[in-house]
Amino acid sequence: MQSGTRIGTDAITVSIGAGGMGEVFRARDTRLNRDVAINTLPKDFVADTDRLNREVGIGAFFALQTFLICCWLTIGSFPLHAQWQTQESHTESNLRGLCAVNEKVAWASGSKGTFIRTIDGGETWQAGKVPGAEELDFRDVEALDDHTAWLLSIGNGRESRIYKTTGAGDRWTLQFQNNKPEAFFDALAFWDANQGIALSDPVDGRFQLIATTNGGASWEPIRASMPVALSNESAFAASGTCLVVQGHSNVWFATGGAVKARVFHSADGGRNWLASDTPLRAGTESAGIFSLAFRDDRHGVAIGGDYKRPEQTGENLAFTRDGGRTWRQGAGFFPRGFRSAISWVRAGDDWLLLAVGPSGTDVASPEGPWGKLDDEKYNALSAARFSPTAIWAAGPRGRIARLLQLPK
Repeated sequence: MQSGTRIGTDAITVSIGAGGMGEVFRARDTRLNRDVAINTLPKDFVADTDRLNREVGIGAFFALQTFLICCWLTIGSFPLHAQWQTQESHTESNLRGLCAVNEKVAWASGSKGTFIRTIDGGETWQAGKVPGAEELDFRDVEALDDHTAWLLSIGNGRESRIYKTTGAGDRWTLQFQNNKPEAFFDALAFWDANQGIALSDPVDGRFQLIATTNGGASWEPIRASMPVALSNESAFAASGTCLVVQGHSNVWFATGGAVKARVFHSADGGRNWLASDTPLRAGTESAGIFSLAFRDDRHGVAIGGDYKRPEQTGENLAFTRDGGRTWRQGAGFFPRGFRSAISWVRAGDDWLLLAVGPSGTDVASPEGPWGKLDDEKYNALSAARFSPTAIWAAGPRGRIARLLQLPK
């Protein structure tokens, strides 16, 4: 449909996404003076009544119509009004670590030993470098508040480190430095102020984990019951979200680079693990799962693709409803190509998904369809756990932005 086409009181403005179940358009409701989204079915699908009866049945077709109406209402209430507000980070470093704490406080981290922090919702950001770590790449940051945060740097051997500040970034303490030449740490996560875990790529055929029970004052290897890693299997340190925790002891991490992309889950803090296959693209060293997000102990999402073929669509998203034991693709709807980070966000009583990558930001309900929010490149994404409107994204050359215009 062209811009200006009218459907009742709605005037089409632009196409915002397409998938196996049709195309989604942004439109203006001229009666209520608001933006909405309209999902149209493919012409050949609607016109072929024999196909409708044969493939989905009359009952399923009416269910599909109901589903599309729900998508219209859900998308109209959130994505079309949302936008990123770029903020001044005072750094040119490539940012890949990000942690939104609340409406006022957020931290980010990146290359050249850089961290940034805001305590006023992003109106101003403080940029700094960790002394003695100016050559390190901090791919993950976890923060408790405006004063306390941990940074994880990537790299083989002694380049993999964990630093902590309790002084708002004025002072940093080196808490962990890897001493295994073949280890490469990818991410860290904390359940609370004391309990934390960090993940390394496989050593001697198994992924390695370390844990702390005292806020990082000491980190100890976990003697885990761990499935053997596949050939070339590793984790991607792209956004600090290949490793996530939930509740008091749930932890998941995602992999790629091998013949299959898998998700590992432990329900006891990392001592015993189960690995599950996913339908995400795999088979090359550059493809797999790059980010995980769980909204409770059962409902999770995995996203990724192939970072060397960022424009390739499909097979980049999967969902679980049983805590990661099984994974399924969405109903024919996928984000626009490779995505490095994903997050659940709260919109009123509904859950929605945000995903970022080199070709921009996409947004959807868990059932789809995905709609384009923008085309700006971002690496990382974070939504504060207890502040649903505290959502930031970070990217190359110090790019930092906050999502605005969420529903009340």
